[in-house]
Amino acid sequence: MTSTAPVGLRERKKRAARQALAQAALRIALERGVDQLRVEDIANEVGVSARTFNNYFSSKEEAVCSFIVEHQERVREALLARPADEPLWAAVVNAAVDRYAEGDGPQREDVWRMRDMMQNTALFSEMLRAHATVERVLSEAILERAGKQANPLHARMMASIVQGASRVAFDTWLNGAVEDDFLPIFTGLLREAAAGMPALAAAAAAR
Repeated sequence: MTSTAPVGLRERKKRAARQALAQAALRIALERGVDQLRVEDIANEVGVSARTFNNYFSSKEEAVCSFIVEHQERVREALLARPADEPLWAAVVNAAVDRYAEGDGPQREDVWRMRDMMQNTALFSEMLRAHATVERVLSEAILERAGKQANPLHARMMASIVQGASRVAFDTWLNGAVEDDFLPIFTGLLREAAAGMPALAAAAAAR
Protein backbone atom coordinates (compact mmCIF):
# COMPACT_ATOMS: atom_id res chain seq x y z
CA MET A 1 0.00 0.00 0.00
CA THR A 2 1.28 3.48 -0.89
CA SER A 3 1.58 5.79 2.12
CA THR A 4 0.33 9.36 2.07
CA ALA A 5 1.08 12.28 4.37
CA PRO A 6 -1.52 12.82 7.12
CA VAL A 7 -3.89 15.74 6.67
CA GLY A 8 -3.79 18.35 9.43
CA LEU A 9 -6.81 19.50 11.43
CA ARG A 10 -6.94 22.91 9.73
CA GLU A 11 -6.89 21.35 6.28
CA ARG A 12 -9.60 18.87 7.26
CA LYS A 13 -11.80 21.74 8.45
CA LYS A 14 -11.26 23.60 5.19
CA ARG A 15 -12.14 20.51 3.20
CA ALA A 16 -15.27 19.97 5.27
CA ALA A 17 -16.39 23.58 4.76
CA ARG A 18 -15.78 23.39 1.02
CA GLN A 19 -17.63 20.09 0.78
CA ALA A 20 -20.60 21.44 2.73
CA LEU A 21 -20.86 24.45 0.42
CA ALA A 22 -20.55 22.22 -2.65
CA GLN A 23 -23.26 19.85 -1.44
CA ALA A 24 -25.58 22.75 -0.67
CA ALA A 25 -24.95 24.30 -4.10
CA LEU A 26 -25.71 21.06 -5.93
CA ARG A 27 -28.79 20.32 -3.81
CA ILE A 28 -30.30 23.78 -4.33
CA ALA A 29 -29.45 23.76 -8.04
CA LEU A 30 -31.24 20.43 -8.47
CA GLU A 31 -34.26 21.76 -6.59
CA ARG A 32 -34.58 25.18 -8.22
CA GLY A 33 -32.38 25.18 -11.30
CA VAL A 34 -29.07 26.95 -11.78
CA ASP A 35 -30.68 30.21 -12.90
CA GLN A 36 -32.50 30.49 -9.56
CA LEU A 37 -29.42 29.64 -7.51
CA ARG A 38 -27.75 32.49 -5.61
CA VAL A 39 -24.48 32.56 -3.71
CA GLU A 40 -26.35 33.94 -0.69
CA ASP A 41 -28.64 30.90 -0.70
CA ILE A 42 -25.70 28.52 -0.67
CA ALA A 43 -23.94 30.41 2.12
CA ASN A 44 -27.09 30.64 4.24
CA GLU A 45 -27.69 26.91 3.85
CA VAL A 46 -24.30 26.23 5.46
CA GLY A 47 -24.46 29.09 7.94
CA VAL A 48 -21.61 31.20 6.59
CA SER A 49 -21.31 34.53 4.82
CA ALA A 50 -21.15 35.10 1.07
CA ARG A 51 -17.62 36.34 1.65
CA THR A 52 -16.68 32.97 3.14
CA PHE A 53 -18.22 31.27 0.12
CA ASN A 54 -15.97 33.37 -2.13
CA ASN A 55 -12.94 32.12 -0.22
CA TYR A 56 -13.66 28.66 -1.59
CA PHE A 57 -15.34 29.20 -4.96
CA SER A 58 -15.18 31.85 -7.64
CA SER A 59 -18.77 31.27 -8.77
CA LYS A 60 -21.93 29.34 -8.00
CA GLU A 61 -21.26 27.21 -11.09
CA GLU A 62 -17.87 26.17 -9.75
CA ALA A 63 -19.51 25.19 -6.46
CA VAL A 64 -22.14 23.08 -8.22
CA CYS A 65 -19.52 21.26 -10.31
CA SER A 66 -17.01 20.79 -7.52
CA PHE A 67 -18.56 17.42 -6.62
CA ILE A 68 -16.74 16.09 -9.71
CA VAL A 69 -13.35 17.09 -8.31
CA GLU A 70 -14.26 15.99 -4.79
CA HIS A 71 -15.18 12.58 -6.11
CA GLN A 72 -11.87 12.28 -7.93
CA GLU A 73 -9.95 13.20 -4.80
CA ARG A 74 -11.61 10.24 -3.10
CA VAL A 75 -10.74 8.02 -6.07
CA ARG A 76 -7.14 9.20 -5.72
CA GLU A 77 -7.08 8.22 -2.04
CA ALA A 78 -8.69 4.88 -2.82
CA LEU A 79 -6.15 4.17 -5.58
CA LEU A 80 -3.17 4.91 -3.37
CA ALA A 81 -4.65 2.66 -0.68
CA ARG A 82 -5.02 -0.36 -2.97
CA PRO A 83 -2.77 -3.40 -2.25
CA ALA A 84 0.78 -2.83 -3.51
CA ASP A 85 0.82 -6.11 -5.46
CA GLU A 86 -2.40 -5.37 -7.35
CA PRO A 87 -1.79 -4.71 -11.10
CA LEU A 88 -2.10 -1.04 -12.01
CA TRP A 89 -5.11 -1.30 -14.30
CA ALA A 90 -6.96 -3.46 -11.78
CA ALA A 91 -6.15 -0.99 -8.99
CA VAL A 92 -7.41 1.97 -11.05
CA VAL A 93 -10.61 0.21 -12.10
CA ASN A 94 -11.34 -1.06 -8.58
CA ALA A 95 -10.66 2.32 -6.98
CA ALA A 96 -12.95 4.14 -9.42
CA VAL A 97 -15.74 1.56 -9.29
CA ASP A 98 -15.62 1.24 -5.49
CA ARG A 99 -16.12 4.97 -5.03
CA TYR A 100 -19.21 4.97 -7.23
CA ALA A 101 -20.52 1.82 -5.55
CA GLU A 102 -20.36 3.61 -2.20
CA GLY A 103 -22.86 6.19 -3.38
CA ASP A 104 -20.64 8.77 -5.06
CA GLY A 105 -22.33 8.27 -8.42
CA PRO A 106 -25.26 10.18 -9.97
CA GLN A 107 -28.76 9.22 -8.85
CA ARG A 108 -31.50 8.20 -11.29
CA GLU A 109 -34.10 10.48 -9.68
CA ASP A 110 -31.97 13.49 -10.62
CA VAL A 111 -31.80 12.69 -14.35
CA TRP A 112 -34.33 15.18 -15.67
CA ARG A 113 -33.08 17.99 -13.46
CA MET A 114 -29.49 17.34 -14.50
CA ARG A 115 -30.49 17.41 -18.16
CA ASP A 116 -31.99 20.84 -17.64
CA MET A 117 -28.92 22.02 -15.75
CA MET A 118 -26.65 21.03 -18.65
CA GLN A 119 -28.44 23.60 -20.81
CA ASN A 120 -26.87 26.37 -18.74
CA THR A 121 -23.82 27.58 -20.70
CA ALA A 122 -21.86 28.78 -17.68
CA LEU A 123 -22.45 25.53 -15.83
CA PHE A 124 -21.48 23.43 -18.84
CA SER A 125 -18.23 25.39 -19.24
CA GLU A 126 -17.43 24.95 -15.56
CA MET A 127 -18.09 21.24 -15.83
CA LEU A 128 -15.55 20.97 -18.66
CA ARG A 129 -12.98 22.73 -16.47
CA ALA A 130 -13.79 20.38 -13.60
CA HIS A 131 -13.21 17.36 -15.83
CA ALA A 132 -9.81 18.77 -16.85
CA THR A 133 -8.87 19.10 -13.18
CA VAL A 134 -10.08 15.57 -12.50
CA GLU A 135 -7.86 14.19 -15.24
CA ARG A 136 -4.82 15.92 -13.75
CA VAL A 137 -5.58 14.63 -10.24
CA LEU A 138 -5.99 11.06 -11.45
CA SER A 139 -2.88 11.28 -13.63
CA GLU A 140 -0.78 12.36 -10.65
CA ALA A 141 -2.21 9.53 -8.54
CA ILE A 142 -1.50 6.95 -11.25
CA LEU A 143 2.05 8.23 -11.61
CA GLU A 144 2.60 8.05 -7.84
CA ARG A 145 1.15 4.55 -7.76
CA ALA A 146 3.29 3.37 -10.71
CA GLY A 147 6.56 4.65 -9.25
CA LYS A 148 9.47 6.85 -10.26
CA GLN A 149 10.30 4.85 -13.38
CA ALA A 150 6.86 5.40 -14.92
CA ASN A 151 6.41 7.65 -17.94
CA PRO A 152 4.25 10.70 -17.05
CA LEU A 153 2.76 10.67 -20.54
CA HIS A 154 1.53 7.13 -20.00
CA ALA A 155 -0.05 8.15 -16.69
CA ARG A 156 -1.82 11.03 -18.43
CA MET A 157 -3.06 8.70 -21.15
CA MET A 158 -4.45 6.22 -18.61
CA ALA A 159 -6.15 9.03 -16.69
CA SER A 160 -7.63 10.32 -19.95
CA ILE A 161 -9.02 6.87 -20.76
CA VAL A 162 -10.62 6.55 -17.32
CA GLN A 163 -12.08 10.03 -17.49
CA GLY A 164 -13.30 9.42 -21.02
CA ALA A 165 -15.08 6.27 -19.88
CA SER A 166 -16.71 8.27 -17.10
CA ARG A 167 -17.93 10.96 -19.51
CA VAL A 168 -19.28 8.43 -22.01
CA ALA A 169 -21.03 6.47 -19.25
CA PHE A 170 -22.53 9.62 -17.75
CA ASP A 171 -23.75 10.93 -21.12
CA THR A 172 -25.24 7.53 -22.02
CA TRP A 173 -26.94 7.23 -18.64
CA LEU A 174 -28.15 10.85 -18.63
CA ASN A 175 -29.66 10.73 -22.10
CA GLY A 176 -31.30 7.35 -21.69
CA ALA A 177 -29.48 5.58 -24.52
CA VAL A 178 -29.62 2.36 -22.48
CA GLU A 179 -31.65 1.23 -19.48
CA ASP A 180 -28.66 0.32 -17.31
CA ASP A 181 -27.69 2.36 -14.28
CA PHE A 182 -24.55 4.46 -14.44
CA LEU A 183 -22.23 2.09 -12.58
CA PRO A 184 -22.63 -0.99 -14.84
CA ILE A 185 -22.04 1.17 -17.93
CA PHE A 186 -18.95 2.76 -16.41
CA THR A 187 -17.59 -0.56 -15.15
CA GLY A 188 -18.07 -2.23 -18.50
CA LEU A 189 -16.27 0.57 -20.36
CA LEU A 190 -13.35 0.55 -17.94
CA ARG A 191 -12.88 -3.19 -18.09
CA GLU A 192 -13.08 -3.16 -21.88
CA ALA A 193 -10.45 -0.40 -22.05
CA ALA A 194 -8.21 -2.21 -19.59
CA ALA A 195 -8.37 -5.33 -21.78
CA GLY A 196 -7.37 -3.38 -24.90
CA MET A 197 -10.87 -3.02 -26.43
CA PRO A 198 -11.15 -6.69 -27.55
CA ALA A 199 -14.87 -6.49 -28.38
CA LEU A 200 -14.34 -3.56 -30.74
CA ALA A 201 -11.34 -5.25 -32.35
CA ALA A 202 -13.31 -8.47 -32.80
CA ALA A 203 -16.19 -6.61 -34.41
CA ALA A 204 -13.80 -4.93 -36.83
CA ALA A 205 -12.12 -8.23 -37.67
CA ALA A 206 -15.45 -9.92 -38.36
CA ARG A 207 -16.64 -7.18 -40.71
